[in-house]
Amino acid sequence: MKRYDKHIFICENQRESNHPRGCCADKGSQEIKEKLKSKIKEAGLSTVVRANTAGCLDACEMGPVIVVYPECIWYMGVQLSDVEEIVESHLLNNQPVERLTIKDKRYRRDEQ
Repeated sequence: MKRYDKHIFICENQRESNHPRGCCADKGSQEIKEKLKSKIKEAGLSTVVRANTAGCLDACEMGPVIVVYPECIWYMGVQLSDVEEIVESHLLNNQPVERLTIKDKRYRRDEQ
């Protein structure tokens, strides 16, 4: 029996400030994770959805990046203002927020 229906990883990788790819931590990913965890709890999902910090997800230039399993949905450029929509649409209603998904084929292999 699985423990969670969905497992969410939020990149909080930190790179040096002059790195050409940037990093999710400098783009507010820690605050996004905290708000996401809070909204998951408020929605009564904390027993079926788990949100965790991730190290580098290798999509630094698209950050902040979040990936949701088991669907393997990759979100890019996530802002604090997007968190409620992700919880409502994706986590509660199983409808990914398409405008935030990474379109690059490397992150959508299951669609190929």
